[in-house]
Parts: sequence; structure tokens; C-alpha cells
Amino acid sequence: MRSVFSFLLIAFSLVLFSCKQNPTDKELLPSDIVKNPNSADGLVDAGDMPVMKFDTDFHDFGRVIQGEKVSFGFRFTNSGKSDLIISGVSTSCGCTVPDFPKAPVKPGESHKIDVKFDSEGRRGFQNKTITISSNAQPATQVVRIKAEVILPEESN
Repeated sequence: MRSVFSFLLIAFSLVLFSCKQNPTDKELLPSDIVKNPNSADGLVDAGDMPVMKFDTDFHDFGRVIQGEKVSFGFRFTNSGKSDLIISGVSTSCGCTVPDFPKAPVKPGESHKIDVKFDSEGRRGFQNKTITISSNAQPATQVVRIKAEVILPEESN
């Protein structure tokens, strides 16, 4: 009897403490602004979808002295017909940190994704990719940065 009681107490504790709290209203986006034109038959109607158009998808920082921190803003415009939502931005290296708009980008609006590159501990040519996930078609886009990291004594 004691083992049954212990089992029930453990099971109840797991259920009680493993439930996630409901997100606040600030974390929720209205579901009507997220549209997915993909269908089970593979046909896609992307006519009303957001379109993320970058001014440029590549930036070369040139020569950077080791330890220097540099940044660049990848400017983009939502040239589609509905709100653009960026769900995440990932980088190929921890030395590259992105900052992107969290609010929906209205059709016709322009914003930028700021990318900071920290050259500390790096040397030589560096090529980093930044992958943007959104509700646009295509759902992921990649931009790149490049730099040649040199030692301080090589900068003369």
C-alpha cells in the first residue's frame, strides 16, 4: 500500500510541476496574420504571402584587427501583401550575434537585421552565414558576412 501511495505522489508531482504556464498576451501573435499556402497536394498559392527582399545578402568587412567588434545592418523590405513575421535568426558561429525585429513587418515597410561580429580569438579569412526563418516564401533566407582577421602587428 505504501508503494502505491508513493507512486501516486510521484506521478502527481510530475504532472503538477511539468506543466508550462500559459504565455502572456504579449507573447502571442494573432493567428490570422500567419498564413501558409502549402497544401497536401503540393500546390502553392503565394500571391498574398509576405516577401522578404534584401538590399544586399552579403557584406565584406575587409581587414579587421583581431579583437575588434564590427557590425552591419542587412536592410530588407516586405514587398509582399501580408505581414512578415520573423520567427528566428540563427548564425553559423557564436562570434556572430543577430538582432532582428520581433514585431510583424507590414507590407511596404523596411527594417534591418543587425549582425555583430566579434573577431576575438579568430584569425584569417572568416565567412559566416546568418539564416532567417519567417512566414515568407521561401521560409528561410541566408545572408553572409566575410572578414579577414589580422593580428595587431600585421595592421601596419
